[in-house]
Amino acid sequence: MNDYLEFTSSVGANLPKEGIISCSSPSNIALIKYWGKRPVQLPENASISFTLDACKTTTSLKYVLQDLISEDFNFTLLFEGEPKPEFRPKIKKFFERIEKYVPFLKKYTFTIETSNTFPHSSGIASSASGMSALAFCVMQLEQMIHPEMTNEECLQKASFLARLGSGSACRSIEGPMTVWGKHQEITGSSDAFAVKFPYPIHQHFENYQDTILLIDKGEKQVSSTVGHDLMHGHPFASKRFEQATENITKLKEVLTSGDLDAFIQIVESEALTLHAMMMTSLPYFILMKPNTLSVIEKIWAYRKKAGSKICFTLDAGANVHVLYPNSEKEQVLEFITSELVAYCQNGQYICDKVGWGAKIL
Repeated sequence: MNDYLEFTSSVGANLPKEGIISCSSPSNIALIKYWGKRPVQLPENASISFTLDACKTTTSLKYVLQDLISEDFNFTLLFEGEPKPEFRPKIKKFFERIEKYVPFLKKYTFTIETSNTFPHSSGIASSASGMSALAFCVMQLEQMIHPEMTNEECLQKASFLARLGSGSACRSIEGPMTVWGKHQEITGSSDAFAVKFPYPIHQHFENYQDTILLIDKGEKQVSSTVGHDLMHGHPFASKRFEQATENITKLKEVLTSGDLDAFIQIVESEALTLHAMMMTSLPYFILMKPNTLSVIEKIWAYRKKAGSKICFTLDAGANVHVLYPNSEKEQVLEFITSELVAYCQNGQYICDKVGWGAKIL
C-alpha cells in the first residue's frame, strides 16, 4: 500500500497555543460517478464533479494546546449547536486515519462546531461537505505550524485528508469542477486527491444551475459505504469501470467544446448506470422512488417540447439534481415550480449552482 510519504510531516516546534479556525466547504455532485472503491478510500474509477455553492457545511475548530500528549484524540463535537454523539465514531476514525500525516492532533483539545445550510437527511452529500470542511480547518492549523507550506500544497493535502474521511469529500476542496482518480487524459490526476479540471471550460458551463428536488428526505435503506462494497464481485463491475473511464474522455471534450447535447447524454446515462449497478448487485436494492421516475419523465417531456438543455443527475438516493445553463434559469425555474415541486417531499427544493470550493471565514 502507498504510504503517500509526501504528505507526512513532523509535529513541529512552534505549536500555536490556542485559537479558532472557521471555514466553509460545499457539497459536490458527480457528473461521472464513482461506485466501488479499494482500501483505503481509493476509487476504482476516476470521477468528475461540479462543486456546489449554496449547499455547504460551516465548521469552526477551536484548539487548545495541552501540556501532555493525550493517549487518545480529545475533542468535543457540536452539530447545529447540540452534542451529536452518533457522529463521534466517524470523526475518531477520520483522526486515526490522518494522524500519520498531521501528527500534532493528540497535542490539542479540540471543540468542533459544525452546521449545514441544507437539511442533514436530505440526501445531499453532507459527508462530502462536512469532512472537507474539517480537513480544511486542520490544514489551516498545519499551515500555522509549517508556514513554509504553500497554499497549493495546503489545498492538495486538504483534499488528500478529506478523502480519508469520505471519498467524495476530496472533490469539494476546489471548484468549479474537480477530477478525482487517475486518468491518462487528465493531467495531474491522482487516486490520492482531487484536482481542478485542468483545461478551459466552455462559457456554456459558467454559473451552471443545479436545482435539487428533495423527493425523499428519509434515511437511505442502504448506505453508500455498503453500496460501494457490493461492487466487489459484481458481475458488471469491470465493464462499469471501463465505461466511466471512456465517459471521462468524452466529457473532457464536451466541457471544452460546449456541446450541451452530448453533455446531457453522458450525464443522464451516468446517473442511470449508477442506479443500475445498485439494482444488479447482490443483495440488490433500489434507492429511486416512484416520484424520482415521474420527475425524470417530466424533464424528458419538457426538454423535447421546449428545446431546452435541461437534464438530470442522481446521487446514491432518490433526490433529483436538475442541471441547466444559466441562460435558461427563468424558464426552467418556472417549469420546476409549476410541474416538479409537487413531487417533492413537503414541496421542498434547493436552488444551487456551480461554486468555488472551501474557504476560510
